[in-house]
Amino acid sequence: MTKSQALAVLVVLATFLSLPCRKSSGLPGVEFSAAFPGRVLTDNLFTDLTLRFRTKSSFAPPAGNGKIVSRLEFRGRTLFLDEWAPPVPTSEWKPGSEYKFVRRVYIPAFIDEFEAGFTGAERPVLTIRLVLPADIGPEAGRVLSRRKIKVVPAADAPVMVYSSGWYEPETAPGNIGPGWRWTSREARADIDNPGRDALLVIRGETGASAPPGRKVTIRVAGRVLEEFVPGEGAFERSYAVKREWLGDGTDFELVIGVDKTFVPAKTAPGASDERELGVKITLLYFR
Repeated sequence: MTKSQALAVLVVLATFLSLPCRKSSGLPGVEFSAAFPGRVLTDNLFTDLTLRFRTKSSFAPPAGNGKIVSRLEFRGRTLFLDEWAPPVPTSEWKPGSEYKFVRRVYIPAFIDEFEAGFTGAERPVLTIRLVLPADIGPEAGRVLSRRKIKVVPAADAPVMVYSSGWYEPETAPGNIGPGWRWTSREARADIDNPGRDALLVIRGETGASAPPGRKVTIRVAGRVLEEFVPGEGAFERSYAVKREWLGDGTDFELVIGVDKTFVPAKTAPGASDERELGVKITLLYFR
């Protein structure tokens, strides 16, 4: 694609993504719009989804406090599902006001560029709903917006190689998602040096039978980015990685280490897993 072609796509896409969704709003007295940043969307991308609610003078707050559910789907697969309660509860919204919320979402790698019939972009469906306490069922609630968005392949995502200290990928039965990988005491990944500033995001879990107070250390190109003790359940850490930290080599090394490992068969009743585990990584993103 030439620069002029890319610019044309950018302008058209930015206009499309910024269109208000007034016709499909299911909440009386409210104008709603949803927009991504004004640039080409790709898969394998962390990006912001900005939601705006403008209440008219006729608006009456709904009973109870609602939650917002955003779902991106493609051919029966859920690419992301984001459920959250607005910082300003919906029962406290006032007529003649505007409420703006920004949510960071992750569009996973889902495009097969070698699939027969692929024309350069895919168009998954983004549905945004407001769910109130009285709404029952997995698809309950008022549909604020349902539309297709244009997503192109990620051409600038650095290649990542899980070099050592990783166990084989795992997934839950029937799950078509990316799954997870356990580390040992220290896991290393070799990543292409992009020669620019980049974002590193690590999502993981500590494990229900892991010893409490374990410290996780994150290092990039020999630099310690953080040492932290994750709480129970899932965690997410984000780092703005500077270009100068990565040196002039063609790649650099990411290291995830723990100070205490555990063996589930020895710590969890009924468990048969004899592996020495560090931390469970559900997403490793660098771009």
